[in-house]
Amino acid sequence: MRLTQTAGELRRTAVAPSSWRAQARHPRLAGLIPAEGVDGGPAPAMTMHARRRPASPYLRFAAPLAACLAILLLPGLPRADETPSVLVQTEMPRQGAVPDILTAYGTAVPAPSGGMTLSVQQEGRISAIAVTPGEQVRAGQRLLDFTASAAATSVFQQAQSALSLAQAQRAHTAQLFRQQLATRDQVAQADKAVSDAQAALDALRREGGGQALRTLDAPFDGFVETIPVAQGARVPAGTPLVTLTRLDGLVITAGIEPGEQGRVRPGQDVRLEPLATSAALDGRVLRVDAVLNPRTRMVDADIAVPAGAVMPGMAFRADITIGQFRGWVVPHDAVLADDKGAYVFQVANGKAIRVAVTPIGSRGNEDVVGGPLDATRKLVIQGNYQLDDGMAVRENAEPRQANSGDGHG
Repeated sequence: MRLTQTAGELRRTAVAPSSWRAQARHPRLAGLIPAEGVDGGPAPAMTMHARRRPASPYLRFAAPLAACLAILLLPGLPRADETPSVLVQTEMPRQGAVPDILTAYGTAVPAPSGGMTLSVQQEGRISAIAVTPGEQVRAGQRLLDFTASAAATSVFQQAQSALSLAQAQRAHTAQLFRQQLATRDQVAQADKAVSDAQAALDALRREGGGQALRTLDAPFDGFVETIPVAQGARVPAGTPLVTLTRLDGLVITAGIEPGEQGRVRPGQDVRLEPLATSAALDGRVLRVDAVLNPRTRMVDADIAVPAGAVMPGMAFRADITIGQFRGWVVPHDAVLADDKGAYVFQVANGKAIRVAVTPIGSRGNEDVVGGPLDATRKLVIQGNYQLDDGMAVRENAEPRQANSGDGHG
């Protein structure tokens, strides 16, 4: 019977609530365990956990104390008896100037006076073409062969015959004048006929008359822009045969916004940056149109470049120097702004002093400002976002890291 009761007690102990077991483990709560078990049975037996020695109550405060000590011992944090300060980077302010740049985009094209179109003032046929469009040529280089037509050859022969006849008539009139059989007016008319016939023949010679096969050579160093005729084609007199452009006859035609036209003038310096991989060039403004380009709706400006430095069709970004910004030259990050306007911070006796400034212009990572800056006080260029007027600062001895960007954020 005792064995059976012990087994029942063990079963009742196994189903005892967890709260009872927790109370049994804590010495101060042992008296709160109910005297009776579940369903009015005897109280549950004490487990092995109840006989363990309780932990020290001081251990509950060990972790919070360690965390507080770690925070207090961290380096760089101000203590209660220290004045808060901000780590900043500074430099001495300087006055100077940065260029006022107007940026435009353009393409290399032949200048209005940089090209020449070759033609023959007589009818004929294109016998051979020795060059191709885009080819660079030297002065005197053969371009094409031209064969005069039979009609053009006949005109030249007629001019020769007319001169011979006029010369014979003049000689006969002179003989008659010596025999007093002709007047001075007749002699003068004969002289004029010879002169007119000679002039007509010379004009045909200058135009290539008398040459059944004529070769057109390049008159200067340059490149072939166009050849509007084909080999074997019969062409009338004066037909354009070859268009050449001088090596120094290319310009960069850039489009200027109509509102900026008055700021661009001939003679201004230009920095040309190719949009493809190539070296930058220096140029100058040659002319500025007074009307809009109907295709681009921009004002065209021609920019001179060194001879042979560009090829037709090359695209460029043109930075035109139209003036100078003068004032205090400061890093872009040094200038802040709020509802009161733009301002910078200078350092005086370890304190940040707010100075109101007026932005004048900017270029790259530099701003030009005006304002009552003190040339003897250092300018805060980094860390200024954390400052207020009069706040204590401490200077960073390490050099400032330059911003890699070209523009402003």
